[in-house]
Amino acid sequence: MQELDLLILGAGWTSTFLIPLLRARHLTFAATTRDGRPVANEPTLRWTFDPTEPPPSTATSDATPKNQFSPLPLAKHILITFPLTTAAQSHLLVTGYTTAKSRSDQSPPRFIQLGSTGIWQIPQKTTWVSRRSPYNTTSPRAEAEDELLRLHGCVLNLAGLWGGERDPSTWVGRVAKSLEDVRGKKSLHMVHGQDVARGVLAVMGKWEEHARGQRWMVTDGFVYDWWALMAGWADVSSSSKTEGDDGKQVDQGRKGEVDRRPSQQARWVFQLMQEEKIWALPRSMEALGRCYYGREFWETFGLVPLKGRI
Repeated sequence: MQELDLLILGAGWTSTFLIPLLRARHLTFAATTRDGRPVANEPTLRWTFDPTEPPPSTATSDATPKNQFSPLPLAKHILITFPLTTAAQSHLLVTGYTTAKSRSDQSPPRFIQLGSTGIWQIPQKTTWVSRRSPYNTTSPRAEAEDELLRLHGCVLNLAGLWGGERDPSTWVGRVAKSLEDVRGKKSLHMVHGQDVARGVLAVMGKWEEHARGQRWMVTDGFVYDWWALMAGWADVSSSSKTEGDDGKQVDQGRKGEVDRRPSQQARWVFQLMQEEKIWALPRSMEALGRCYYGREFWETFGLVPLKGRI
C-alpha cells in the first residue's frame, strides 16, 4: 500500500486552496467528504467520522473486523479540518487510525488539527496575545486540541478565514446592525485560505523541528481595526439601495457612480470618532484591546504571508 503525503479528513473550503497547492508541488494526497463530492476538481472518498464507535482492535489477525478507519488510505500526515469537541474524540481518531493503519516499516502518522483563535477570547493581562497566552481550557474544542497535542499532534489555531467566496466586506451588515454594535467592534484578525494551505505544507516539512506537539496561532500578521474597515468599505453595499445623508433611500443603481452615499456603518463610525475624540483611523493597539502576535508562526517556518491585508 502506497503511503500518501497527506490525507485530508473533511475537505471543505480550506481544501479549495490546499488541493491545488498539493498538485502544484507534486505531493500525493487523498481527501474525504460526507457525500464523496469533488473538491477543487479532485474526487474525494465518502467518509464520516463516528465518535461513538469503539476503537479498532489491536489484533493482527485477518479476521479482525473492519472499522470506520479501514476504508481510509495510509498517509504520513493526517489533516483534520472539522472540529473535535472532546478529548475522547481526539483520542479515538488518532489511536484508531494509527492502530488500523500501522505498519512496522512506517513511522507513526502525524496529525494536524485546524482550530480557531477564538480560544484566546478571554480576559488577558496584556494587549498582545500569543500562542503561549492563557486560553479557554474548558471550551470543548480546546479540550480536544489539548488531547491531540498530548498525542504529539500539531494544532493550527486559525484567525478569521477569507478568500474566494468569503469576502469580509460583505459581513459588515450582519455584524453591525446598530450604533451600539459598531461601538463594540474593536480588533479583527484574519488569514487567507491560500496562506492556510502554505502553512499546512510548512508544518509537514518541518514536523520534528517545530510542529510535533505544538500549538500555533496563524494570522496574516495584521491587527485590523473594525472601524477602519467599515469606513474603508463605505462605498460597498450589498443592495442597490442605501440610505443617504438625509436619511432617505437612494437607489445606487439608478443614480450610478456620480452620487453615491456612504454606508450607515461608516456614518456611525465617524459619529463615534467624534464622540470618543478619535482623530484618525486606525485606532491604537491599546484602544483595540486584544491583539494577536501574528509574526511568530511565519518567522519560525521561514515564510511570509502571501495574502496579507484584506
